[in-house]
Amino acid sequence: MLPPIPVLDDYGISPTHGFLPQVLPLTRLPDPYYNKWEAVVANLQGLILSKRLRGVVDRLPVLSTIGLEHDAEWRRAYSLLSFMAHGYIWGGDSPSDRLPPSIAVPLLKVSQHLEVPPVATYASLCLWNFKPLFMDEDIDNLENLATLNTFTGSTDESWFYLVSVAMEARGAPIVPLMLTAIAAARDNDAPTVTRCLHTFAERLDDLTTLLQRMHESCDPIIFYHRIRPYLAGSKNMAEAGLPNGVIYEDGSGTEKFRQYSGGSNAQSSLIQFFDVVLGIEHRPTGEKRGLADQIDQREGRAPAPKHNFLTEMRRYMPGPHARFLGDVQAVANIREFVEENRQDRPLCLAYDACLAMLRNLRDKHIAIVTRYIVIPSREVRARSRSRSPEATRRKIDLSTVSRQPQGIALDTRSPAGATPQDEKKSSSLKGTGGTALISFLKQARDETGEPVIDEWARRFMSRQVKTEGVGDFFAGKSEEGVELPAEEVGVAGLAGTWTIDDDVGGICNY
Repeated sequence: MLPPIPVLDDYGISPTHGFLPQVLPLTRLPDPYYNKWEAVVANLQGLILSKRLRGVVDRLPVLSTIGLEHDAEWRRAYSLLSFMAHGYIWGGDSPSDRLPPSIAVPLLKVSQHLEVPPVATYASLCLWNFKPLFMDEDIDNLENLATLNTFTGSTDESWFYLVSVAMEARGAPIVPLMLTAIAAARDNDAPTVTRCLHTFAERLDDLTTLLQRMHESCDPIIFYHRIRPYLAGSKNMAEAGLPNGVIYEDGSGTEKFRQYSGGSNAQSSLIQFFDVVLGIEHRPTGEKRGLADQIDQREGRAPAPKHNFLTEMRRYMPGPHARFLGDVQAVANIREFVEENRQDRPLCLAYDACLAMLRNLRDKHIAIVTRYIVIPSREVRARSRSRSPEATRRKIDLSTVSRQPQGIALDTRSPAGATPQDEKKSSSLKGTGGTALISFLKQARDETGEPVIDEWARRFMSRQVKTEGVGDFFAGKSEEGVELPAEEVGVAGLAGTWTIDDDVGGICNY
């Protein structure tokens, strides 16, 4: 007996808005009891700028969540509290390793209700943090979107979130479409599966176009230096001043340090849905494709899922969305169906087209990450090398200040055989929970093409494009070709800073 195909309504997923809420996010909590939360977030930029946020939050009363009724109210509360929490932690001269009860107590309760961690996630920053400018226009139009909350009040920060919102809206019809394809594959209806795959590929091309609009209103320097710091989590943040994480003061008297990754586009259920429904496997960063995986592919089976950064990020999705992905994974059959019908040329070409479009989306994403994270990080490192040793020491001392002893957030082990120079370079790559940035993204891109059916398509997607002339600094291109530099950098993105050898990652990792 085959498991039933998931019904979207059972997971709170909209057939028109996808993982965005069917009811638009509230612009304000209706109960005046929560006016203090609304007032703090409405003045968040000024309070951060004047460094008065912590004093204001410390004087807030601990508000009960009993007045929150509908899901939209719980989501609004979660977004408000997570913005306050990250502003409190990162909005001072040095980070705070404690969250006061006025934030911690309600945030823990709201997070438990919504089945999300008590930290700023993709849901609180993007999914539940937008409004349409005109109600009669679509929300997949970037010119019709505005954010509800930001840390900086800048158009750059708003645009950074809204590109993801527009992509979620534009990609939403893919979800019911591919559930239809799964049902058609069960009925051996190849024409229907082919039509669904054609539409899927076209929508993926639309998403790539939207992603490439990031540069229009989000400046890389402003993002890297002004926006990114507030998006970091508390996991592996020893070098930033949080060696153990953050204590959430819940009044129990037995509080312990907690560590969470920050928000990441890897927490987008939509992007992970693409991989699941197409049967794409993502291995832990650095792990090569094994013989068993190749046998599985020859026999038309998707390899068994393995723990990696992307599966780890499901813990940061709203609970129903994460369960939906697991249930879709249990019924996904498109890759197997195509493998069994290799003689059907239109079907195979449609499936390969989806893989090619998804790989292209990841290619464009690597270029954006290079421009917004890798290049600014190199500039910072170059400037730090030009400073006097005394200035450098002062900066390091400031960034690592903490009264707590070092714990599991900081890996002090050195690789076997590492030289002092290697250790110095490796330490500069440590930060929030992450993996090797470019290595992770390249591997995710390359794994996207592994299930390809047609041999020509396989050669096409595994090609190494060469170009003549000088390297393209804007796109992060090397002098030899379009491949990005092998050097890894420790940087913080929407999810936080990346490290060289951990098994989780950070911003915009699809």
